[in-house]
Amino acid sequence: MNSQDVFPYPPYPFFRAASRTASVRHPHRANRGTDTLSGSGATSRNRVCLPNKYNSLPFAPVAAANASGFAPKRLLSHTQYHTPMKYQLLILTLLSAATLRAQVAVHEKNPGTRQAFGLSTPQRTAAVCYDENDAEVVKRAAVLFAADVEAVTGRRPRVIPATNARGPVVIVGTIEKCGLIRRLAEAGKIDTAPLEGAWERYLIQTVVNPLPGVTRALVVAGSDRRGAAYGLFSLSEQIGVSPWYWWADVPVEKHEALYVDAPATCSETPSVRYRGIFLNDEDWGLTPWAAKTFEPERGNIGPKTYAKICELLLRLMANYLAPAMHPVSTSFNQIPENKLVADTFAIVMGSTHCEPLLLNTASEWDTKTMGPWNYDRNKEGINRVLAQRVRENSPYENVYTLALRGLHDGAMSTTLPMHEKVRMLQSALLDQRNILADNIDRPIETVPQAFTPYKEVLEIYSNGLELPDDVTIVWPDDNYGYMKRLSGVREQQRSGRAGIYYHVSYLGVPHSYLWFSTTPPSLMYEELRKAYDTTADRLWLVNCGDLKGSEMQVSLFLDMAWDIDRFTADNVVTYPARWLAGIFGGEYYGRLEHLTREHLRLAFPRKPEYMGWGYHWNRFDNNCEQPTDTDFSLVNYNEAGRRLDAYRQLGAEAEALLHEIGEAARPAFYQLVYYPVRGAELMNRMTLGGQRNRWYARQGRAATNAVRDEVRNCYDSLHTITDGYNALLGGKWNHMMSMRQNYDGVSAYFELPRLESRDAAGGPVLALQVEGEDITGARNFHALPAFDNYLRQTYRIEIYNRGGGTLAWTATPSHPWIRISQSAGQTPTEACITVGIDWEKAPVGAVPPAEIVFRAGEQTEKVLLSLFNPAAPTREELRGLYVESNGCVSIPAAGYHRVRENERIKITVVEDLGIDGQALQLGNPVAPLQIFRSPNVPNAEYDFYAFDAGSVDVYTYVLPTFPLHADRDFRIGENTNTDTKYSVQIDDGALATPSSSHTEYSQVWFESVLRNCVVNKSTLHIGKPGRHTLRIRVGDPGLVVQKIVLDFGGMKRSYLGPQTTRVE
Repeated sequence: MNSQDVFPYPPYPFFRAASRTASVRHPHRANRGTDTLSGSGATSRNRVCLPNKYNSLPFAPVAAANASGFAPKRLLSHTQYHTPMKYQLLILTLLSAATLRAQVAVHEKNPGTRQAFGLSTPQRTAAVCYDENDAEVVKRAAVLFAADVEAVTGRRPRVIPATNARGPVVIVGTIEKCGLIRRLAEAGKIDTAPLEGAWERYLIQTVVNPLPGVTRALVVAGSDRRGAAYGLFSLSEQIGVSPWYWWADVPVEKHEALYVDAPATCSETPSVRYRGIFLNDEDWGLTPWAAKTFEPERGNIGPKTYAKICELLLRLMANYLAPAMHPVSTSFNQIPENKLVADTFAIVMGSTHCEPLLLNTASEWDTKTMGPWNYDRNKEGINRVLAQRVRENSPYENVYTLALRGLHDGAMSTTLPMHEKVRMLQSALLDQRNILADNIDRPIETVPQAFTPYKEVLEIYSNGLELPDDVTIVWPDDNYGYMKRLSGVREQQRSGRAGIYYHVSYLGVPHSYLWFSTTPPSLMYEELRKAYDTTADRLWLVNCGDLKGSEMQVSLFLDMAWDIDRFTADNVVTYPARWLAGIFGGEYYGRLEHLTREHLRLAFPRKPEYMGWGYHWNRFDNNCEQPTDTDFSLVNYNEAGRRLDAYRQLGAEAEALLHEIGEAARPAFYQLVYYPVRGAELMNRMTLGGQRNRWYARQGRAATNAVRDEVRNCYDSLHTITDGYNALLGGKWNHMMSMRQNYDGVSAYFELPRLESRDAAGGPVLALQVEGEDITGARNFHALPAFDNYLRQTYRIEIYNRGGGTLAWTATPSHPWIRISQSAGQTPTEACITVGIDWEKAPVGAVPPAEIVFRAGEQTEKVLLSLFNPAAPTREELRGLYVESNGCVSIPAAGYHRVRENERIKITVVEDLGIDGQALQLGNPVAPLQIFRSPNVPNAEYDFYAFDAGSVDVYTYVLPTFPLHADRDFRIGENTNTDTKYSVQIDDGALATPSSSHTEYSQVWFESVLRNCVVNKSTLHIGKPGRHTLRIRVGDPGLVVQKIVLDFGGMKRSYLGPQTTRVE
């Protein structure tokens, strides 16, 4: 194999430098619609909105295109993929809380309606007007909007003060400070009543003859400064400018003219009040890129970088930023211009969980001049610095973190007993409240404050820490996507409500994942929805690492924060494909859906970063992970082979699409699709190939060196595609992407695996490896797993050469009902054949062992075959049941036969939330706790047929979720707040009661979060062979079951377990 087999093309021309006009923009986003809401008291939101019936569709059906209409690619239905872009209709559907109120549409030709507004035509381009007394962000948004119109049409609108308004104009402003908008409202030409006192809402409306000298105006009125900007940027999206136009190089499609058809349309309040990102672990991407490529004059992340980040957030309808805080970066507040930049974009500044009152302790605290970071010993010194920070930042809009941890992200002192930790933290938080009260001229209850019980702080909080009622509790996940705790019954009554601190990137134990995000949308929705349903609607913050590599997850997180009710467990799984099809075209939707879902499915049980199979900071004398063989089996269930085949197919599909995508869109495709898919493929081929090479060397295979060379090619190709990423657009992203995402001496997954070599000598030597065989070579015979008439399996036999030269071999079955794919061949290294049974000819009943004889010259090897084909029960009698095969029964949890539900518990199949894709969720996570020992408890039932009896080990593969909150409605005495219960039962036998949760940082938790699965073993009993029923019974609602395996003694070692044994 040569290197071109791994990376078969030279760098594309788009790696060269691009002009400003070439680095253009394009619509990107999945439809941000809303459902008609019911019962919850929530309001619907305004983006690109869909009625309920369209939630399950990949795209919203839109009006048939005509000669005057066009649409961003994201809105096309499957039936419209053939229609050229310029002749498609763009519709922005806006819903009120219960009914469809109005819609805003953008056309390329004048639709001729009363509400039609000519934004830009070859004859005239409307000016964009703002009030000079309005917020700075209004003018900033107006200037950016004008640039967006120019990117689409080639004509740049003038941006002028409202006093100079003449002819057709766009009027943008807040209802409080824009004089023209107030005049229009007072004249009854627009209705701003829904915006009065509202949070981040906007009105879009065409007004005819609004003012003397103005024939038509497109009014964008905001309830506040961000509302006005959001309204304008919503139009930017509609004309085809993606929020990711700069950060992901999403191109724009040109149009001759833009007409906006805008009846009065008013948005609703966002689902979550503060919505933003945390830039973290920036050492290996964002900081070197900013320092060396984008902002070399600063030599670090500075105001130029933050301006681009703040613009992106505003375009994504976000409003909150926790800035980078590692010591490698200059602290945000150490550069005065940073605060000004954030404020001009109306971005609310905050800080992460360990940074009290906006103070970056990692780089700003100097023990030499400020004293120790110890609250008992240096309380006055600490509070003095915190007070100074509040005074400096109080003129701006902030959310203040109340916190006291160790320096940087370290734990609080571990030498104090728990009650002293509670006392110290309680005192520190009270002092911080007093600092805010003393330095901000408004009631302390109205100053946004957040407290995040992260890591050890959660235990302190649980031991009696009291918080003021108005403080928002920001609940953290466990760093791997699972919410550790949410608001209980009492906490849900707090006026400060709750928030979320979520990770789609992480640096820490047991293993970091910083390369590119593979957190699946299905998991994000499952965890974030239940948080929202328990009052986490005040602040959502996502740790997105360097931002690059997490683009889709950031968009999804912020889209859900904008309008959580738009999403369901069903439609969220297609979000990545819809998001990407909005960029690259609806004609690619089907292929993109397959690419994204399969990519995330394969990464679900093991992320690419975890393929080294080591742990970070595992030993104090050696922090570096020590790569080993993986648990993916090379011989059992064809597990590693199936994974590699799937990845090769994905890589080939991504390669083909890269060549098909238009040149302008290739940089975006390279970043958003090609690099992560090919990177994951190559990482898996490299690590699993290294494992195979070492195994081959132990077996003495002649193919050892060929596998070694393939692994080296994969390693080289990983560097090639990473260099290609950094070379995009003339090096725009140089130093941003690296496989080496961790401190030196910590990560090793990206290194070339340990490889063995073997020089073949002498003549050819025949050897065999059969599927399911013990790979140690301890046995002196070969035997395939049993063939049975119920599953009608096929198995693999590898014929390999242990010597030099060419091995000429033959294979001869002992009976005519044995089918082999090849009976003879020649190979210098290895060949593989498949073995099956002709069941029409196979004998019934007790069958003596059969065999296949392999010969190569004078050498002979035999493989024994065992046939299980009883006269009863027949295959037809067991059709649809799960059957014992080779000593085990394997059941996908979604493949139940019956469910028993009640009024509060509905058992549902969820997509893309299991190691095999589908999984089964046992009720809504916020439903009442169930008595899992009750005979009538909701459950899922699975019928199976066993040929053995006695003890059986039942393995349940479940999502590693935590208990919902600390105020659960306990129904039986042994329930606790530290684990989640469900029960397993066979027929009417005894119950086993495993748990989906385990103590954080325990070994079980380590393994569970790395595989997104807890594997619980329960030993039950079967009285006699025959038909039986397995029940998974609900305890804690919301638990997600992925797979069930009953082991009668035959289950082989593997990572994911045997494939399904359902009789089809």
